[in-house]
Amino acid sequence: MTDAPFTLARDGTVLEVTLHRGKANAIDAATSRALGDAFARFRDDAGLRVAILVSANPRFFSAGWDLNAAAAGEPPDADYGVGGFGGLQALPDMNKPVIAAVNGMCVGGGFEMALAADLILAATDARFSLPEIKAGTLADAATLKLPRRIPYHVAMDLLFTGRWMDAAEAKQFGLVSEVLSPEDLLPRARAIARMLADGPPLVFAAIKEVAREAEGVPFGAALARIAARGYKTVARLYGSEDQKEGARAFAEKRAPVWRGR
Repeated sequence: MTDAPFTLARDGTVLEVTLHRGKANAIDAATSRALGDAFARFRDDAGLRVAILVSANPRFFSAGWDLNAAAAGEPPDADYGVGGFGGLQALPDMNKPVIAAVNGMCVGGGFEMALAADLILAATDARFSLPEIKAGTLADAATLKLPRRIPYHVAMDLLFTGRWMDAAEAKQFGLVSEVLSPEDLLPRARAIARMLADGPPLVFAAIKEVAREAEGVPFGAALARIAARGYKTVARLYGSEDQKEGARAFAEKRAPVWRGR
């Protein structure tokens, strides 16, 4: 174990980001900035295709904002770096798949870090909560994202009360895609990551950009922008070797070879 708040492990085209800061993986501004830098390097590395965010602590995925740092004077709107709090939720042009493998307690800003991923897997012992209401502050990213991910009234219940949601309820409302034993959580995340890493990176990039940028845009306008190659990832995809390779492979009834160009 290192004194760093997280470690990075590269397995081929998959990057594993493992949190292990203090007793509960609480995130201060310095840790957030370092995570943002790490995710930015992942984003910009053509040799990496998928990231997994996981905790080394069996009891906590993350307790969110470091209240000890707050007590020492760190404000809630501190400089959290290029990716915003946790390094991922506001990172520009993050167009690669990210998987959150959540175990134990996933609280406040830790919950928001999981929401910044594209897929959330949960261990049976995972529990989610947004207790900011009890501290008289706003769970800002969760207030924006959660009502778009699960039914509005369920999201408002969590935001207004700060109550706990267990893994089974999270699965019921589609917040997590799978619930697994703690022992199976990381192996399953790795298996999904390997599957995605073998997929078409330019298509994944287009999916993420369109889904992100078209939010709140009328359907017809968003569709017209796709058709006009108005999204940069779509323009790159439609003019790519991979797009031609996909069509050829389909016609030839073989597996495509994706090169990301």
